[in-house]
Amino acid sequence: MPLIGSLKTLLLRGLLAGLIAGLLAATVGYFVGEPKIEAAIAIEEANTAKEKAADHAQEPAGHTHGDEEPLVSRSGQKAGQFLALGLAGLALGAIFGSVAYFARRYSTLSGPKLALGLALAGWAAIVAVPFFKYPANPPAVGDPDTINQRTLLWLAAVLLGLAAVGIGVYVYKLLAAQLDTLRLIAGVGAFVLIVVLGYILLPGINEVTDDFPAALLWQFRAASLGETATLWACLGLGFAALTEFATRGSTPVREPVTTAG
Repeated sequence: MPLIGSLKTLLLRGLLAGLIAGLLAATVGYFVGEPKIEAAIAIEEANTAKEKAADHAQEPAGHTHGDEEPLVSRSGQKAGQFLALGLAGLALGAIFGSVAYFARRYSTLSGPKLALGLALAGWAAIVAVPFFKYPANPPAVGDPDTINQRTLLWLAAVLLGLAAVGIGVYVYKLLAAQLDTLRLIAGVGAFVLIVVLGYILLPGINEVTDDFPAALLWQFRAASLGETATLWACLGLGFAALTEFATRGSTPVREPVTTAG
């Protein structure tokens, strides 16, 4: 059954699914990502201590620097990610519901299938395409002076992902008269082609030093990817489940017709 409901209904559905998805993603980040962040911070603090010791050895006697306290403690950061991802989930859910409201006009998919398709497309465009070009780095990696450049390049990668998904869907719908398998191959091929061309044009960034543990780097990146995948998967599944529940609840039960005989 196609996706039905007013814009307000789909927005509320998206908000609820987004909130649940955000809290579940925060749970994954707390138990999977936080240990990797702690290990990276330990490396960063060790390197900072070495630099301070070297600077102190070159300074005149009696001259000291005070340590700067972080604005938010680590315990506050750990708890704050539930609030941050909960709010992010709400915002993403509202956008998701709005997109679903307009996308249903151009699709014959059922409500749950449309929700899952939108979640997969959103994850591919906003997470996967930028991630595999500019993967996330732990706190001990990165030059603060290049943060603006890295942010702009990440935004460019997001736009690349959105364009690639849009072109892939367009090619799929353009071949409506062909077999579904051929349409799918053509759509995926167009998506991959646009992504590859974009990756070639976008400059690369590598600020990881040779002394940073490679295992910890990839464990952190895998945890980061798992957290965002959880967010999008739970958003799509939650929206699909709420849609199916609402559809079944609004469908009248047909009573058996009795005939005289």
